[in-house]
Amino acid sequence: MDKLDKEILNEIQWTFPLDPRPYSVMAKKFGIPDAELMQRLEVLRKDGIIRQISAIFDTRKLGYKSALVAMAIEPDKLDYVANQVNKHPGVSHNYERNHEYNLWFTLAVPPGSDLKTEIDKFSKLSGIKKTRLLPTIKLFKIGVKLEMVDEKKSDVKPSEEKKKITETKFVATEEEKDYIRELQKDLEIIERPFLKSAQKLGITEEQLLDKARQYEEIGVMRRFAAILRHREVGFTANGMIVWKVPDERIEQVGAKLGAFPQISHCYQRPVYQDWPYNVFSMVHCKSIEEAENMAKEIQKQIDVNEYKILFSSREFKKTRVEYFVEHKFSIEDLITA
Repeated sequence: MDKLDKEILNEIQWTFPLDPRPYSVMAKKFGIPDAELMQRLEVLRKDGIIRQISAIFDTRKLGYKSALVAMAIEPDKLDYVANQVNKHPGVSHNYERNHEYNLWFTLAVPPGSDLKTEIDKFSKLSGIKKTRLLPTIKLFKIGVKLEMVDEKKSDVKPSEEKKKITETKFVATEEEKDYIRELQKDLEIIERPFLKSAQKLGITEEQLLDKARQYEEIGVMRRFAAILRHREVGFTANGMIVWKVPDERIEQVGAKLGAFPQISHCYQRPVYQDWPYNVFSMVHCKSIEEAENMAKEIQKQIDVNEYKILFSSREFKKTRVEYFVEHKFSIEDLITA
């Protein structure tokens, strides 16, 4: 990748033009021909740098229930359990982490389903010693942006403003579900990439884009953007920093953590007798040492003494949940004698 590739990746992760000809708008911004911009993006996708370009929806606003799940697995059964967990259509992220709880995955289930019922299906698998369900109590931040240009890296300080959204109740009607199914598809790198979806829905490109803008304004869609493959761009140290925060300071500490540009996710989650950490934050760094130094710098500024960093040592699955296209999941179908 040259410097322009990196600048383009910075841009496309956060501000993708909601325009009938988005790549043309972006090419003008960088002062290059449309064909060159699209060719660069095609190469970045082919090389595995760009995972997907699509709408990124808010799971809960769509009526889904989701949770982080931690499991303590017998080491010799870890791969087996991870592979079975991966087969659940609601599992989007699944990692091995360096802790007694060595398998961590996110699970989302559609309206009308029960999270605990789905997680209980895994209890038939051998090798699971303990399971901890860690749903979000409060969301302080979500939004990965990997800084590709070293010279543009921000100081480690809480400098970001929270994105404002218009709070409104959203009901996913059958028509809305059709829009969501189209907007979540991986966008082609062609001159008019929204045209095919608009035609399928029987509307114009502008009507489809208006719908996307409306979703973003009310927070149903977090943003329309490219998702990068972290490891392929050098961000190999993905650290989950968990904090033990006094109850009366959770709101203040969570809000402050969410304002650090280096933190992509920040949540309050429940505690257990063997898991006292109630605030979770994610950092993506190029080395473990960099992540550890960043955690120390953040710790000084939020004044929370007890914390731990759990690094992902293996990625078993990383994808986007496909909303409103689920299939029933039964563990019995997947286990062979």
